[in-house]
Formats: sequence, structure tokens, C-alpha cells
Amino acid sequence: MTSVRVFVPGSIGNVGPGFDVLGLAVDGIGDRFTIELTTAPSSIAAVTGRDHTLVPTDPANNCTSVAALALLRSQGDSRQVRVTIDRSLPLAGGLGASAAASVGGAFGAAMAMGRPVSQAAILAAALVGESSVSSPHLDNIAPSLLGGVTVARSITPPDAVRVPVLGTWWVAVVSPAQRLTTKKARSVLPQLISQADFVHQIAHTAALITAFASGDHELAHRALVDIYAEPHRAGLIEAFFAVKSAAASAGALGCSISGAGPSVFALCASESIASACAAAMGAAFLPTAAQTHIGRIATEGARIL
Repeated sequence: MTSVRVFVPGSIGNVGPGFDVLGLAVDGIGDRFTIELTTAPSSIAAVTGRDHTLVPTDPANNCTSVAALALLRSQGDSRQVRVTIDRSLPLAGGLGASAAASVGGAFGAAMAMGRPVSQAAILAAALVGESSVSSPHLDNIAPSLLGGVTVARSITPPDAVRVPVLGTWWVAVVSPAQRLTTKKARSVLPQLISQADFVHQIAHTAALITAFASGDHELAHRALVDIYAEPHRAGLIEAFFAVKSAAASAGALGCSISGAGPSVFALCASESIASACAAAMGAAFLPTAAQTHIGRIATEGARIL
């Protein structure tokens, strides 16, 4: 039996205007997975940590094992998997938990095989895992696998690239004690938008990518504007506008919903500003309890421990 233990960072999907396209990995928070290849039937050996009681223990319904098996089958490997999961990401919390779980399965299985597996194959297998619990999208999968800031160009075929990031960037994330499924958060979004809104959204996204690549904090401040998803999803998150206002007052470059929510993130120019934003945003969520985290944009994605 071949076994490997991997760490997969949490991520922020959309990153404001980049709906289903932009993602970034957050340093210091993520989940750990042990993937063992076996000839015995597939199983979930144990799930520990945050929200562990809510994670399916049937391997047919667990996105980690589903992704791991998809990777193996894509490589002509008929073995099964035994999975152990240690969680710190909130379930349905907007920090890419299902994407991290899917990457953990796909990446872990690829590493356990002990031979080269393409990035495209890992992305494709992770998409199978993510699709078992949500809609297929790469904006969380890509940064969890590759690290940094990523652009998901296509899901068919899966194609994602990492954006060069220049300068210092910190992220403050506040997660209220609320669960918001991606399915519900997507249900409130319009299928059609005006040409003017489309152009503005594309412009903000392109400018934000340019800001990361050039280290231009002021450009990021102007570009971190979501006129598509945020206006429709804000009402699903208690105290969102108060939280966003608190982040701005504390010096954030910009603030928006992390993925589908309910977590809210602020992009910051320094660690001290990120700490101030996290404290202010957490206080704005009161009386709803909220957990805070600050970290740089993670330079590493999924990795062997």
C-alpha cells in the first residue's frame, strides 16, 4: 500500500469581480489529507477537526475520495483509496472547503502513485470531486492546487494559470457562524446582465490582475469592485454592509464576499492593516459570532507533508 499526507490551503474564489475565474490561496489555513492506495474497498478512515461531523463518510459521497478515484481511473490505476481528513476550513463557509477536499484527493492520489501526473489531469479529477457536491468551477480549485493568484481559463478542458504577484499583499478573512451553500448563493444570481455591466466587470477583473502582477495597491483599491454577484448575495449575509464599511475604515484596499460566502475578505497592503481589518470586521458581525484569520497570499499550493 502506498500512502501520502498532503496539505491544501484554503482559498478565496471570485476575488471580487472575477466571478468563477479569479482565485487566491490564503496562507496559514487549510486542511490535511492522508491518501492511501489499497486493493481493499475504498473507505473514509477518519474525519477530525472543524465541522467534521458534517462530512460524509461514505466514499461514494465524499469529494476527497471521489476525486482520488477519478484521478486513479484517469491514469488506468484500478486501486481503491483509504482517506483520512483533518479539517480547519469551515464547511459551506466561503473558503473553498470542498475545493480543498477535492484537490487533496486528486493531488494526494497523484503523489501516492509515485509517477508523473499532469496538472490538467489533477485539475480534471478535482473538478469531478467538486462537482459531486457543488457546481463545477476552478476558481477555488486552481489556487488550492497551484498557490498564489490564479486565473481559470476553462473547465472543459480544465485550464488554469498562476498570475505573477509582485509586492506585499495580505488578506483578512472573517467567517461568521453561518453556512451558505454554493447552490443557494448561485440561485440568486441573474443569468443575464447588461452590456455596460459586462464591460465594467471585465475591466475591473483585468485591472485587478494587473494590480497583482505589478504590485499596484492603488489600482487594486480601484479595481476590487464586484457589480455582478455581490449586490445579489449581500442580503444572504447578515451585517455584510457593516462589515464592508468596517474594513474600509480600517484601511483595506477593498472588501468583498469570499467565494459564495458567508465569509468576507479584505485585501490589505500590510500585516498591521490586515490585523486591524480582521478586528473591525469581526466586531461588525456582532452579535453573530465570527472567526478571523489573516495571512499573506500563499506562495505554495497543495504540497506533501
